[in-house]
Amino acid sequence: MSQLPPDYFDLTREAVAHYWRTLELQKGKQGIGDRGHRAAVTGGKQMNGFCHLITELLQQNGLEKEHIHIEKKLELPGYFRPTKKWDMVVLFEERLVAALEFKSMAGSFGNNFNNRAEEALGAGIDVKMAASKGAFGRDSRPWLGWLMLLEDSRKSTTPVSVKEPHFKVLPEFQGKSIAGRFELLLRKLVNEELFSAAALLMSSREAGQTGQYTEPVKDLAMRQFLSSLSGHVQRFRTQLR
Repeated sequence: MSQLPPDYFDLTREAVAHYWRTLELQKGKQGIGDRGHRAAVTGGKQMNGFCHLITELLQQNGLEKEHIHIEKKLELPGYFRPTKKWDMVVLFEERLVAALEFKSMAGSFGNNFNNRAEEALGAGIDVKMAASKGAFGRDSRPWLGWLMLLEDSRKSTTPVSVKEPHFKVLPEFQGKSIAGRFELLLRKLVNEELFSAAALLMSSREAGQTGQYTEPVKDLAMRQFLSSLSGHVQRFRTQLR
């Protein structure tokens, strides 16, 4: 039976708090005269709390630390490009079990949404095609996960206008906020089988310091995300027996 860490909710809160505290620390180190807020957002390490949570889940389901790659050896072969570096790679007996991406967005929502969408699509399509061509071994079906932590603010929750100089955008995008766009993006990534599961968490700068977060939609909640990965690991281990 697949298992979740009994304290997964607390670990998620710790991960959210770690994100905001690290972001503010990095922002302070850069200084006002340096590269400003962008330097903090792109500084890395903010999402390490989520790496810790997933590590706990994987160990709960029978894997060991040597199977889990976080800091290095993160490159996986692609179909349209030689390799792509993931945030976490899980292997067992030279077989790819899972690959995960942990992404965030705080401010600069407009252009960054498109960047995140293109990044997710590229990663999902590339590794799916690589798997179909046997890049990870015959009959390999790795679990792919995308977790998004989005700043909860007026700008991220206010409907955004769209430009339609030639054709109408798809109806579901009309009147959506950045948060609504992420909901559609992540759900479609899963529905179209580019990713096995996705999660969308939202947290404000102030409340996030203490780990408070919300889950806008149930099908992209943390429990469903973790349960999907846990179930996959258990099925993978059963097939090896």
